[in-house]
Order: sequence, then C-alpha cells, then structure tokens
Amino acid sequence: MAEFSDFGIAVAVFIAVTLAVGILTTKLVQKSGKRLIIAGKSLPLVMVGTMLAAQAVDGNSSLGNVSLVFQFGFWAGAMIPLGLGSCLLVVAAFYAKPLNKMSMITLPDFYYRRFGNGAEGISSVLMIISFIILVAGNLAACGFILETVFGIDYFWGILIASLVVLAYTTAGGLFASAYTNLFQVYIAIGAFWAGFIFFVGGFSGTPWETIVGSAPPEFMDLSGLFDVANGALINWGGFLALALGDIIAMDFMERVFAARNPKTAQRGAFMGGALTIFTVVPTSMLGIVALYYLPADTIPDLALPLLSVEYMPFAIGAAILMGVVGASMSTASGGLLAISSVVSRNLVNRIIRQRWLGRPGTSDHKMLLMTRFALFPMIGAGMTLGYFLPAPGIYLILAFDLVFAGALAPLTMGLFWKKANMPATIVSLLVGTGLRMMFFFVMPADLAGLETMICPIVSFILFILVALATQNKYPGKARHDVRDYVPPEEDVISGEDLKHFKADDIPDKPIDN
Repeated sequence: MAEFSDFGIAVAVFIAVTLAVGILTTKLVQKSGKRLIIAGKSLPLVMVGTMLAAQAVDGNSSLGNVSLVFQFGFWAGAMIPLGLGSCLLVVAAFYAKPLNKMSMITLPDFYYRRFGNGAEGISSVLMIISFIILVAGNLAACGFILETVFGIDYFWGILIASLVVLAYTTAGGLFASAYTNLFQVYIAIGAFWAGFIFFVGGFSGTPWETIVGSAPPEFMDLSGLFDVANGALINWGGFLALALGDIIAMDFMERVFAARNPKTAQRGAFMGGALTIFTVVPTSMLGIVALYYLPADTIPDLALPLLSVEYMPFAIGAAILMGVVGASMSTASGGLLAISSVVSRNLVNRIIRQRWLGRPGTSDHKMLLMTRFALFPMIGAGMTLGYFLPAPGIYLILAFDLVFAGALAPLTMGLFWKKANMPATIVSLLVGTGLRMMFFFVMPADLAGLETMICPIVSFILFILVALATQNKYPGKARHDVRDYVPPEEDVISGEDLKHFKADDIPDKPIDN
C-alpha cells in the first residue's frame, strides 16, 4: 500500500489544478452578472450534461451514500443517486424545454413572472435555506476527506474546501463549474467503478461472495423497499424528495437556463440523469464492502475515505478521493452561486430596491458585483452548518424535503395549468412548508418518511382548490405560452436570446438586434 502521505499529495495537486482552472475562467465572465450566473446562456450539450451529472454525483450521493449503506443497508444509500438521476430524467421530459425557453437567470424569476413579488420573495427564502443545507453537506464531505488524507483536524479540512470553492466561484461563476466539471465528474465515475470491480473481481484477495455474505440479510434484500421496520418509508421518502423535490434545485436549473437552447437543455438533462444512475451500483456496493473491512464503530462518514486509503490500490483510492472532493466542490460551488444570485437579483435588487424603495433595477455589471459580494456570507453560513452539524447524505434529502413540500406545486401548476394564480401559490408555499416543519416535531419515529409524502400532496390539493376559489378576483392567464412570462424589466429581448424562440413563441415586446 502506498504511503499515507501519497494520498494527501494526490488530492492536494488535484485541488490546486481545480483552483487554477476555475480562476482562469474569470476572463469569460466579461464583467457580466448574467455570464457569471448562467454563462451567458451559451453552453453546449456536453457541458450541460456533464455539469448536471457533477451536481448529482457529489459528496452527498457518494460519501453520504456509502455512509447510509454502512449504517442502514443498500437501499438507504442507493435511493440518493436513484432519486437524483430520476429527477434529471423528469426535468428532461417535462421542465427543461419550457424553462430554458423563458431565458431566466434564477429559479425564483419564474415565481415572480408568473405570480408576483410575494411568491418570488417566499420562494427565494425557502430556496436559500434549502441550498445552504446542500452546500453544508458537500463542504462536510470535503472536510472528512481532507481530514483523512492530510491528517488534519476536520475544521481545517472544511475551511480549506470552503476557501477553494469561494475563490474559483467568485472568479468564474458558472464558467468555473463548467470547465472544472469536465475532468472532475468523469474521474469520480470511473474511480467508483474501478473500486467496485477491484472488490467484486476478487482482486482484493477476498472472494466477493464472502464480502456480500458478511452483510446482515436485511441490508441486501428488498425489505428496505417494503418493510417499514427496515426503513422502507424513510427510503421511499428520500427517493421522492430527490426525484421530485430536486426539480426545485437551483443548481440544476442554473444549468438548464445556461444551455444554449431548449433542445440542448433537454438532452443535457437526459445525459446527466443517465450518468447519475450509472453510479448507483458501484457507490452503494462500496458501502457493503466497507461493512466487511471496517470496524463496526467506524464513523460512517469516514467509511469511504478509510476504505479508499487502507484497502484499495493507490491509483484507485486516490482517484476516488479526488473524484469525491471534486464533485463535492462542484456542487458546493453551484449551490453557493445559486443562493448568492438569488440574494442579489431577487431579494436585494427586485424586492428591496425596486419594490420597497421604488428605485430602478441595477445594471448587469452591478449585479455581478452584488452576486460576488453575497458569496462571502453564504459560504460562511454553509461552512458553519457543515462544521457543527456534519451530515452528508442526510443533508441532501433534508434540503429538498422543504422545497418539495411547498414549492413544487406552484412551479408545476404554473407551467402547465393556465388557472394557476397568486393566492394558490402563496398558500401552497406557506402551508406546504409549514406542515413539513410541524411534522418534523410531531411525526412518530416509526412513521418517519411519511411526512415527506404527505406534505406535497396537501400542497397540490390546496393549490388547485384555492386557485379555483379565487379565479374571479385573480384569474389565470388568458393565454398560456412563453409570451406570458416576459417581465416588465426585460422589455428588450436580445438578438442572441431571440434565436432560441420558435416563430410563434416570440414575445410581444420590441426586439433589440
């Protein structure tokens, strides 16, 4: 086995390369907030698909996956990549084309355009909370790996990861993610499969049947899907929170918005979903491998780093560690950029500056400066949560449980039902999320997971009932196509954006060529 320090050197070099590539992309931003946040709506298929996969194959869905399998069985962890991959397929099938066609910058832009400032403000706050949790989980994953390979305290590990993410996100924004993802995610996927094949092929010196046979029967059978006592409700709740709740993922939608046209957005989501599902077997089965090799009292979040360092060949173990660090930094960067752009564009610029103070909106260059400034407190919040309450995997599900409960109904109904209106949206956002928070305190432990399924159903039912009851005062859209979504402050549509509209989709606004 290679010396322990060799892993630290490999990871350090990888982080340095990631940082260098990310910072070099600052030239592509060109003093534009839109280019920082959605890369100027210019990204091709390979980049969009790779970036969506990188957001899904992160520290939560790899390190967190192995951790949950190590504790609770195969399905507890496998539901993470299965849910994320399924989400991207759903986005590709139903959401990617219409959302990309609307030429938005942030996801709360949709709530503003369809339902007004109130819906925009509430959805923005919910998404910011959700993504601080997501960023915390990925920074924690990086912290655990750096703690293992560098032999440093966890605090220094998470601090190093936070500073690197902050540096290249501030420099290049979504361009930094695009160019670093091109090598990060494929290293991760290839390494997961190499590690799995190393054990399943018996190259470790232990027959695969012995490794699998050592796991408790309930860890490998289908009881995790059907037996409540073996966590079936929690597993299905986690799957649904990711498969449907992750549709409200701002980092996913950043990449959908950044695609050069609707067809590229759709194909990129299909590509990202397929790549994510491709990681289910190797990452989840490494959790079963860890059960055989590691002591029962091992800290679950350290299972994958320890397995990589102590029981795999150096090349495979180092690649896994680099892949997880890279994917975690990528998702942390995407989440950090998403919440900072919502703070600057939706909360500060539109709600505080325009709505409350009655002042004109800021320029694209000022939005760039505001977004970069907002990165600093947001990374501080994510690092603080990740340090004091580290929980990769669990944080991923929790992050999207909140928006699944209240924000999915307005997005879906707003896109596909012309009677969707503002009162229904406000009720759905407040009641759905409030109900989820109440269940957190009152739901019996033996029914955990059921609250994830109940809240969005209630949210959808209330949305429909309130919308129908308030149609006289708040009628839905007379027309229901892309032209309904062009907001007052975007009366001028650029010639570049115009290329992405079909002839019958061109907004009834003056065109600036």
